[in-house]
Amino acid sequence: MRNIVNISLPEKMVKMVKKEIKEKGYSSVSEFFRYLIREWNDNKLVDELKKDRLKFEAGKGKTLKSLKDLR
Repeated sequence: MRNIVNISLPEKMVKMVKKEIKEKGYSSVSEFFRYLIREWNDNKLVDELKKDRLKFEAGKGKTLKSLKDLR
């Protein structure tokens, strides 16, 4: 099921979005924003993994003896 979300943008941003849609071949404004949300979500995961790696490198990692230790 899809939900409708309305946003309000300044005219300058609308022009930027329309230009990007045309240049990159997005099928619609909705598809453009879905793409942005997917990218944002992927970047959140990347940031979380980077933070975890820094913790591990600082010696704050956790040794797992089995998959049950993931909980």
